[in-house]
Amino acid sequence: MEWSKVRVIAVLVALLGLVDSTARAANKPAAALRSCTNTTKFAYSACLYDNLDALMIANGKCTNESQAVDRETCLRDARAALGDANASCLAQREAREDLCKDFGEAPYDPKFEPANFIDPREIGGSVAPNPWVPLIAGRTMFYQSLNEAVRVITTNKVKLIDGVPCIVVLDRVEVNGQLEEETVDWFAQDIAGNVWYCGESTAEYVDGVPVNVNGSFQADVDGARPGLFALAAPSVGQKYRQEFDLGNAEDVAEIISLNGSASTAVASCSLTCLVTEETTPLDPDLLEHKYYKAGIGFILQIKPKTGERLELVKITNN
Repeated sequence: MEWSKVRVIAVLVALLGLVDSTARAANKPAAALRSCTNTTKFAYSACLYDNLDALMIANGKCTNESQAVDRETCLRDARAALGDANASCLAQREAREDLCKDFGEAPYDPKFEPANFIDPREIGGSVAPNPWVPLIAGRTMFYQSLNEAVRVITTNKVKLIDGVPCIVVLDRVEVNGQLEEETVDWFAQDIAGNVWYCGESTAEYVDGVPVNVNGSFQADVDGARPGLFALAAPSVGQKYRQEFDLGNAEDVAEIISLNGSASTAVASCSLTCLVTEETTPLDPDLLEHKYYKAGIGFILQIKPKTGERLELVKITNN
């Protein structure tokens, strides 16, 4: 039997074992489950399933090649693609396992109740804004990198998500003058001053045409959960989920400094910036450092591996 067939059969056996373990765990109380670890295992299985599906489709297309040499090349490329894709699944699994060590095994199911949140239209009036992410309606922030322009507009519109009033923020990204991504974000501020991320509706564009909506989610819909986006009283070492929709949106942030320094065209801070490190198990190689100035908000993003900078260049208030 070919080695590739052996690997596929082994993967299928492992997946069937997980399905069986799910049935046995169905009636167990949450406290008896290793929720984070098992969630990680199921996400890994789903990733492998997707890869097998892609392999079968690729093999079907290869079989349709009339020339033997083209057929063999196609099949070889499909097997190589499977190996790369499975390696990516493993990297995601390992990243999630590391998060389980940070967050523990309990289910991630934060309390998201309307009574815990304020009306975001009162922010800047009767309600003090979070200093690091001030959700003040009418404010537009403009950011620029070498080839990217980002515009973030905090509107005065409110969307109720599971009864929680979330302010609507519009985010538009252009690369070399062409629209690349357009997003509607939803944020809420709780009575303690923390800012929560309640979801997003996003679309990526190619030549002005939307090509996918990956990353879109809404809190408490189809298993998705909200996340903390900005803490009212941050301290170094705090780590938190900014969003959670398994396999789709899993950003995580950690406070790495309260004494950062940064300078942009319109804002700077000397030993007073909040600095976060943001990662996601969906792309374990992605690493971003973000700088926040009190009273203004996000002013600078740096990707440490490349040195790429996205910085605040303009603020308008309407």
